[in-house]
Amino acid sequence: MGHRCRALLLCIASVSIAAQQPATPADPTSPGAQPLPPLPPLLLDVGRNEKKTEAAARDYTYHVHLQQLELDNDGNIKKTTTTDSESVTIDGIRINRTVARDGKPLTPEEAQKESDRIDKEVAKAKAHREKRESQGKETDSNGDPVLTASRILELGSFSNARRVDLDGRPTIVADYNGDPNAKTHSEFEKAFRDLVGTVWIDEQERVLVRAAGHFLHNFKIGGGLVVDIKEGSSFEIRYTRINNEVWLPTEATGQGKVRFLLFTGFNGRVHWVTSDYRKFHSKSTIIDSNRLIGPDGQPLPDPPPPSTTSPQP
Repeated sequence: MGHRCRALLLCIASVSIAAQQPATPADPTSPGAQPLPPLPPLLLDVGRNEKKTEAAARDYTYHVHLQQLELDNDGNIKKTTTTDSESVTIDGIRINRTVARDGKPLTPEEAQKESDRIDKEVAKAKAHREKRESQGKETDSNGDPVLTASRILELGSFSNARRVDLDGRPTIVADYNGDPNAKTHSEFEKAFRDLVGTVWIDEQERVLVRAAGHFLHNFKIGGGLVVDIKEGSSFEIRYTRINNEVWLPTEATGQGKVRFLLFTGFNGRVHWVTSDYRKFHSKSTIIDSNRLIGPDGQPLPDPPPPSTTSPQP
């Protein structure tokens, strides 16, 4: 569950909220209704399927539209920013290339700085991954530690399993409660020890398709020097099935107070939408795209080309 766990933490670090429609409970009396599968084996299957999902996702690129609403101490919006990016995989590493900020495409100078940033981020992630692998440590494709399903089961417990219909597919829903007394082996694990939330698992393919939760306590990485997330910060992330072969992120929301590296503080909401999924194969190049994404998550139409006809006298 390395890539999905990383996505959850990135969502928490971003922070925001949006209203969601509840899933429809499946009718347990309908013909063909099956007993619920035991949760531990189901979750272990999810963990095993994660590597397959991550490998298939590398062949896809998609647009990312991020809206950040920064709030003042009274909860009023004081600043809104948007960022449009192209999410791609380079040498197995998932990264977002910014193409526009606040509705304006990057200038050539800004685009060059973004390309330089990506080169550095990819090189850093590759070095980090190779170092951990040389030490015999399991990582995801970006070099981050892998938190297995069995380990998550040791950091908390799942309960109240039920079957619902989510987007026309039978889905198993379970509530998660982290164990505040669980012994952790890393800062990363502390996030799951202090979480309360819910997971949605596609029953047929046994993959995570939705997750939501919030922190019961203040959460810090590096004693608060790296990340400091305040109690009550919440998140939700959803995935969608693409080409009947892979589940990719479609929407993430969250809200709360976060500080990074003692320099950047954020109090507010974030809404993250992906769209325009395309399949490609690439090891070192990025598909060029400067299209913007609208609030509905769809690419905006290209502006008409400038007229080349001479004005009439």
